[in-house]
Amino acid sequence: MTSLLHDVAHIGHVELLTPEPEKSLWFFTHVMGLTENGRDGDSVYLRTWDDYEHHSLKLTGSHTSGIRRTALRASSQEALDRRVKAIDAAGRGIGWIDGDAGIGPTYLFTDPDGHEYELYWESERYDPPEELRPALKNQAQAYPGRGVCVRRLDHVNFLAADVEPNGNFVRDLLGARATEQIRLDNGNLGAQWLHFGQKSYDIVYTSDWTGSNGRLHHIAFATDTREDILRAADIFLENGVFIETGPHKHAIQQTFFLYVYEPGGNRIELCNPVARLILAPDWETVTWTEAERAKGQAWGLKTIESFHTHGTPPVPAP
Repeated sequence: MTSLLHDVAHIGHVELLTPEPEKSLWFFTHVMGLTENGRDGDSVYLRTWDDYEHHSLKLTGSHTSGIRRTALRASSQEALDRRVKAIDAAGRGIGWIDGDAGIGPTYLFTDPDGHEYELYWESERYDPPEELRPALKNQAQAYPGRGVCVRRLDHVNFLAADVEPNGNFVRDLLGARATEQIRLDNGNLGAQWLHFGQKSYDIVYTSDWTGSNGRLHHIAFATDTREDILRAADIFLENGVFIETGPHKHAIQQTFFLYVYEPGGNRIELCNPVARLILAPDWETVTWTEAERAKGQAWGLKTIESFHTHGTPPVPAP
């Protein structure tokens, strides 16, 4: 049993790359309901209505799709210093940069698969303009009433050539804990779900069947209710957004889900995981076998083939 370190508070934001910047911006603002909060060159800063920081998503125009960087907020300046020292000693550090919009000094590093992370402490709390000021003062922004209206950025699922060393890195260097995992018949990990706090998962690693490194499986946004996801399916249908699978319920983590592709090709999940919190300080990792996973999702839906082959940036299938 691994104890949580609590030096990492939560995922702050992600930078997503898109070869279709205008169409992707339309998707995230008009369809998903995020609010624009500034621009910088080819990048647009977007926020969900109840994330407290400057932005939840940095959308950057690029020649390809995928994820450039995942930002984690430390729980204090001292926690940031501890994690930087540990990461540097492990040889995974890139170095310090000036923080992006709304955040202070930032330390860059990579996991064993090559995904880039950034870690920071100083953060600017969002101060909404008058037209977005909420009636409830404990809410970051007024509910926009546009599109799906996702509430917050929830988690990131990375594809990895080898799951286990990446999970070990997030556990040993960042202080996370594995809540659930899939152990294949050959002994390898097929996927692993890790968390930093009482949310049941923040970071996921999934085996990349192409053998590639540094790719994205999906980023996920949480909704208020399961019914929001059912309504979102109709919203996606009306707007010509490709629905890959769902709505349905995962067996692992029991999350209600819906997966779509945004116009740049990145997979996006809507999830409603709020019923599952890990309160036990001595939680032991739940391990699923290959035979158990072959039964499909919680209510019998089989996992579709593209779930194992589609990632960004795209590469030839094996």
